[in-house]
Amino acid sequence: MHLPNMPRVAFQRHGQFDEASWHSILISLLRGLAAFIVATAHLRAAMYPAVRDVADPPLWFQGLAFVSGFAHQAVLVFFVISGWLVGGSLLNRLGEAHAIAGYAIDRLTRLWTVLIPTFLLTLLFALGIGAASLRTIDLSASNPYSVTTFAGNLVGLQRVLVPVFGGNFPLWSLANETWYYLLFPLLAGACTTPNKTARLSCAAALFLVAYFLPTSITGYFLVWLLGVGFSRIRIECGDRARWGWFLLVLAGAGYFRLTGELDEFELTTLGQDLICSVLYLVLLSSLQFQAAPGARVAHHVRKTGKFFAEFSFSLYVSHVPLIGLMQHWSTTHLGLRQLSPASPQHTAVYFGMLATLIVAAYLSYLLFESRTYRIRNGLKKRILRRPASRPDGSVLSTELER
Repeated sequence: MHLPNMPRVAFQRHGQFDEASWHSILISLLRGLAAFIVATAHLRAAMYPAVRDVADPPLWFQGLAFVSGFAHQAVLVFFVISGWLVGGSLLNRLGEAHAIAGYAIDRLTRLWTVLIPTFLLTLLFALGIGAASLRTIDLSASNPYSVTTFAGNLVGLQRVLVPVFGGNFPLWSLANETWYYLLFPLLAGACTTPNKTARLSCAAALFLVAYFLPTSITGYFLVWLLGVGFSRIRIECGDRARWGWFLLVLAGAGYFRLTGELDEFELTTLGQDLICSVLYLVLLSSLQFQAAPGARVAHHVRKTGKFFAEFSFSLYVSHVPLIGLMQHWSTTHLGLRQLSPASPQHTAVYFGMLATLIVAAYLSYLLFESRTYRIRNGLKKRILRRPASRPDGSVLSTELER
């Protein structure tokens, strides 16, 4: 018996990715906002001293430090949304012809269209500022600029067998993502494949891969799977319940920002991150309904979210090399190795650098990331002998899991 005005939980066979739905609008906003927070945090850490090291820090600087402290949860949001979109869309296609082959092409083109040019630009920047030289580019598995490291970072081996390429430390999370892209099809095959031998083979491969991976990567697969699972859950409730849960999400995020571990993604932080993930996902599941036709607020929010979401992946993978380049320039040309929170001129330099990161990421998107679908379509025509079907909705139209 269902009580009036009580939330109702329903399970759906297919994930909903309609761009006009509020959960899709929120996903786009979260993707763009998360990438912005991560870039803001890393730029602040590179150019400013820590708040605790500043005597009487200005109020604006304390606010900047507080907001940028949500970078941990921003990366967590990437994992949650990736599970919802990537895993959820694969579940929608299971049983179709070439589903796994098409999925593999989708994932590789999604990553490599951005990573390959970013790595080449990173190497060019390093050569330009003297951080690397052509003589140091070898096959060493410990050299951050080696051919081996370049190739290893393309297949998720950073911090597994090789370092992150060019010292671009946020790439650690792409190792997690890459392995989740492999683990989930194996899990789905072990659970759904009709052939018993194939099921056992998928289960054995799943166990072996999970066993040899670092425990932090395997453990956070649970967060990714939560995203997949909640893409099949629809929560029907009233606006009052949604707003109440939204306030609870903000309270939970604030609590863990102030009391939780902010630097690592290890088994010790998994508990707090599972709680945060459930809070986010319940909110998303309660928003699976379309915005009112002609609603101006929804139109503007959707347009803004879509714009920033489209190049959020480019911003995420390119901002650290760009920060290194700008830091080198400010040191050699302005004599500013570190900025002072008390100086208005230094504040202008910081926000000028932040604007440069955003503009550069958008230009990178136009040059490389925006061509993902064209490259993917060409590969599917050549390999699968059929064109790539356009995904439904703005969220999946860019196939952006990060």
